[in-house]
Amino acid sequence: MNMMTDVFLKDEEFFAPTSSDLIDGLMGQYEHAKKGIIELHSLIQGANGDSLHYFLEGNSTDGYSRYGMDRLFEMPGAISALDAAFWSKAMGLTDLMNYMPQKRRDEWHNQIRTKKCPSFEESTVRATLSDLLGKRHQFLAERVDGIFKGLSGEHVTNSPAAFGKRMIVARVIHSEWGWPENTVCGRINDLRCVVAKFMGRDEPNYAATSALVETLKSKWGEWQSVDGGAMKIRLYKKGTAHIEVHQDMAWRLNLILAHLYPAAIPAEFRTKPTRKAKTIDLIQRPLPFAVIDLFTVLKPAVDLIKQDNFRDPFKRVLVKNTLQLDGGYNADKHAVKEFESVMQSIGAVRNEKGQYQFDYEPKAVIDEIIASGMVPDNKAFQYYPTPEVIASFVAEVAAIETHHKVLEPSAGVGSIADYVENRDNVQCVEVSKLRAEILTAKGYKNVVSEDFLTWASKQIHGSYDRILMNPPFDRGQWLVHLESALSLLKKGGRLVAVLPMSAKNSLKLDGFNFWFNGDFDNAFDRTTVSVTVVTVEKR
Repeated sequence: MNMMTDVFLKDEEFFAPTSSDLIDGLMGQYEHAKKGIIELHSLIQGANGDSLHYFLEGNSTDGYSRYGMDRLFEMPGAISALDAAFWSKAMGLTDLMNYMPQKRRDEWHNQIRTKKCPSFEESTVRATLSDLLGKRHQFLAERVDGIFKGLSGEHVTNSPAAFGKRMIVARVIHSEWGWPENTVCGRINDLRCVVAKFMGRDEPNYAATSALVETLKSKWGEWQSVDGGAMKIRLYKKGTAHIEVHQDMAWRLNLILAHLYPAAIPAEFRTKPTRKAKTIDLIQRPLPFAVIDLFTVLKPAVDLIKQDNFRDPFKRVLVKNTLQLDGGYNADKHAVKEFESVMQSIGAVRNEKGQYQFDYEPKAVIDEIIASGMVPDNKAFQYYPTPEVIASFVAEVAAIETHHKVLEPSAGVGSIADYVENRDNVQCVEVSKLRAEILTAKGYKNVVSEDFLTWASKQIHGSYDRILMNPPFDRGQWLVHLESALSLLKKGGRLVAVLPMSAKNSLKLDGFNFWFNGDFDNAFDRTTVSVTVVTVEKR
């Protein structure tokens, strides 16, 4: 197992335990149902069977019984059906079906569907569940094996020798040739589970990946970042998915394959790359899958309006830009708390009915969270939303006219830009892709998801009449952002910025007139910082 030390993280109990009391209760139900089958079988023997024949013949739609009495009431068939039903219940006592590899899941579903399960005896049930629960590391290897064997043989991109950076999976959507959609989707879920293990995260269940595939359909043929940048997926309408994994993930997958097939995987595929992989410039905070699951069960909110119709006393009316959780979904209180925090960060307001109201259409933003598995980390992105009192003050001082071309650098979710009457004339620049999605959903037509300093270096100088900004303060970044923004200001144009109070003693701008309009103390959430508002005009 030495080869696996770089692959397996610390072993964790990621299956729900099975209570002995639950199995005892299930065995009691089984024995009771089995007793009923035996009693019914005895009851219909002899004369009772002849009498029952008349019931079946008289009440069948075609005038005769399709099955003879002997065949219809055979004991083996009934017990097989009973065994299958209770094995299904037994598997439901744990998270095994969610977390076992897709190949094993298919085998269990097939046994239950064809009623070819082992006899449902207590010793067998306990031994089987215990054995499956003890195969966590084996499940990981089986998942990797199943993923590799499930790659499309029709595409030459897929290497027959090992995992490459790019993988192609066929029939993700369409069911054909014995490859049902849930099987292929399950293999993608297996890949996500393995990558989650490498990242030290909790694992998604099958339903989470099914929801992910649905969100991918909103952007056919486009690369979408999944699970915090660990992989990208591009889905096509014909049902093919292109999956690109981080190079540091590919060699780990191959290391596990090499453990299963030592002589088959060439050494170059199972060696850690010497070249450092590209890293995400800004840190993002991964969400637990238990939190992401809550986003997958959000649905359009409905109000019930009473009406004078005794057959249909309530009319269901969709509430615009409002979502609600599926009432039948239960979640851990910690997951709910973090979910509420994320919803608040993307502009949701929870009303008295428990519904989440937005001032924009939120579907694209929710899809982005489900696909990426991330929300921007506010500290890393230096994101502190501008309070209303400051945002409205900045907009008022700017004296914007309808024909003015307006820029908001580091726009966040548009806290300042929202006070501009004509949104068609506003250019928003926001480094966070998620918040850029929010801006687009709010109706801003000119939105760029890019670091402002990078974007500004490529623009034509003197392009904007008005610039409204709340730049990042950390390590003096405010001055660099301010100078870059001023390069884009037209002659006679006006820039209004929120700056740290220390700027009043240090700000020097050659070629510009500037003055300070007002100070605000402790105005930002989660900080004690005091700020000042400066107005700058280009001579």
